[in-house]
Amino acid sequence: NVRVHGIPVVVAINRFPTDTDAEYAAIKKAALAAGASGCAVSEVFAKGGGGGLELAESLEKACDKGASFKHLYPLAAPIAQKIETIAKAMYGADGIDLLPEAQADIARYEKAGYRDLPICMAKTHLSLSHDPSLKGRPKGFRLPVRSVRLAAGAGFLYPLCGTMMTMPGLGSEAGLERVDTADQGR
Repeated sequence: NVRVHGIPVVVAINRFPTDTDAEYAAIKKAALAAGASGCAVSEVFAKGGGGGLELAESLEKACDKGASFKHLYPLAAPIAQKIETIAKAMYGADGIDLLPEAQADIARYEKAGYRDLPICMAKTHLSLSHDPSLKGRPKGFRLPVRSVRLAAGAGFLYPLCGTMMTMPGLGSEAGLERVDTADQGR
């Protein structure tokens, strides 16, 4: 999925005490065979910064190869078309189902001039689909899009797929900046 966007891929393997060198070799072989630019074991948790040197060197080599990010779709394409392109190309969906709220959102954003923004899908992290119970590379499903939201400052639209909750954005000033203590220390 990352290579489709023109970006070199580096696979990071977190080392655990029960892992074996044979497991690392198998992961590295599979990653490189799949087209990764590099693959390295990370021991940052156990060894601090020094435990990440192999990974850092692998990332540096990948950066030296250069990259040119590209979207899956023309930015000028209609919003619904961009969402469907992602659903089909990245998730393996047969298509999308735009619920009425999503249709109204898309119409409003296109009318307001936000059509050319890129898309950042919001869905479960537990599956390539909207359904956390669909494991692996699911097939034969349609991706329901219940609404589309605008992140104007960040410069993208994000469709909400399936049932999920979103986190509120953070303010420009942390709440702790407004905490004070009274003379009694409260």
